[in-house]
Amino acid sequence: MAQFIKANEVPELIKDGMTVFLDGFVGIGIPEEVYIAVEKSFLEKGTPKNLNIMFAAGFGNAKTGTGLNRFAHKGMIKKVIGGHWGLAPNLGNLVNSNDIQGYNFPQGVIAQMFRDIAANKPGTISHVGLGTFVDPDLQGGKLNSITKEDIVEKLHLNGRDVLFFKGQKGDIALLKGTTSDCEGNISMEEEPLTLETLSIAMAIKNNGGKVIVQVKKKLEEGYIQPKEVRIPGILVDYVVVAENPENHKQTLLVDYNPEYVTRKNEAPSVKEVAKLDERKIVARRCAMLLNRDQKILNYGIGMPEMIANVLNEEQQEEYFIPTVEPGAIGGTPEGGLNFGASIYPRATVDQPYQFDFYDGGGIDAAFLGLAQCDRNGNINVSKFGPKIAGCGGFINITQNAKSVVFCGTFTAGGLDVEVKDGKLVINQDGKIKKFISDVEQITFSGDVARQNNKKVIYVTERAVFELTKDGVVLTEIAPGVDLEKHILNQMDFKPIISENLKLMDERIFRDEKMGLVL
Repeated sequence: MAQFIKANEVPELIKDGMTVFLDGFVGIGIPEEVYIAVEKSFLEKGTPKNLNIMFAAGFGNAKTGTGLNRFAHKGMIKKVIGGHWGLAPNLGNLVNSNDIQGYNFPQGVIAQMFRDIAANKPGTISHVGLGTFVDPDLQGGKLNSITKEDIVEKLHLNGRDVLFFKGQKGDIALLKGTTSDCEGNISMEEEPLTLETLSIAMAIKNNGGKVIVQVKKKLEEGYIQPKEVRIPGILVDYVVVAENPENHKQTLLVDYNPEYVTRKNEAPSVKEVAKLDERKIVARRCAMLLNRDQKILNYGIGMPEMIANVLNEEQQEEYFIPTVEPGAIGGTPEGGLNFGASIYPRATVDQPYQFDFYDGGGIDAAFLGLAQCDRNGNINVSKFGPKIAGCGGFINITQNAKSVVFCGTFTAGGLDVEVKDGKLVINQDGKIKKFISDVEQITFSGDVARQNNKKVIYVTERAVFELTKDGVVLTEIAPGVDLEKHILNQMDFKPIISENLKLMDERIFRDEKMGLVL
């Protein structure tokens, strides 16, 4: 039978040197009241210290110090295995100063690892990460010089190369739900995502550890109905009923939005029309790559989010089913610190199963950010100088989607463009080139993509490229753009220029709707 305790009692349960499994996605699934208590204990008492933490997705807000940021203190952490690091930059700073050991593995692999750990398997076998910095032939996911242990190795099984990620044992789980009954059965009716909560609870319980769940409320009478239970009480040791509603929000920005957890059977309403800027130009060109046979989509965070807006504006949204890697299927994906939630989703599945679907090739088309691209078609979104962003679900998605589109501005850092008379005018170029000779870190392998005959396109506001067996080919340029001045001089390598080089569709560069029919 689960015990009901206060958040300030949790730190006493976490001993120095323990391994803690954490769960969350951007602003969702964060047991903030528990985290506050653990952080306060360390800062005031110096304990718990030397913890090892493991998480699949990044979560929290660096500006307010929430989520993962509460663990980013020198001495508090010894080792981190994480999928995405960008939302807790101080964790990256601790890695850069060699104060902690750090590994970056694909988000989907870590989610699946939790499930495999629960089953007491020796580790997780996956093809995801081959040819990237996760591959032991490159960096093996290690982030600094003090990270010595090899916890991923390459194997050859059944005629193909795969990666084996060594299973990790955990001592403590810190999780979040909505309601607990007196037996500790947990429901998640107000949570936009169920993530890998169940897998983590099983993994910790089967290792003899303690599972701690923060909830919004306790049922004083009766029980949660069996099919509504997302974490069975047999897996739960302690329940914390949050005392401050601010520490138990649905997302970091939203107290509770019923649209995130309900279905509405009506056509999507037309949103406010977005202004015609570089983001919308890119999104429009990306949308034109779709057809109705490509029903199941994935949008990355940032610029790809605009594609959904364009489809909505052109009243084509109903023909496609967007998905989000932590588990939402259908609906309209949210952005920013609400990323991960979808408005009126069709379904929500646990994150390990969403990545099973992704890894098996279930996504018809994926649209992801373009941070750095090199002469081999490799993409880097995970590390820029000292900044550790982490790969998140990027490797899972880009390696396995049937077609992949990388989208972003051509340069960064001060880019100023406008549209006049159906043409692109570049008033000022960005200081940072995105198309460089060699990326700093390979998050997407152009070589692996070519081996797999994957369709890969790179879309910017002024140029479109395609990955071929011969290399990166320039196929389109924007009307009003000078090939030499605005494209070739802003690249560190010379692409192959298509014999059929053409102008991007002029409809993209006009304020009125394109009249897009897919």
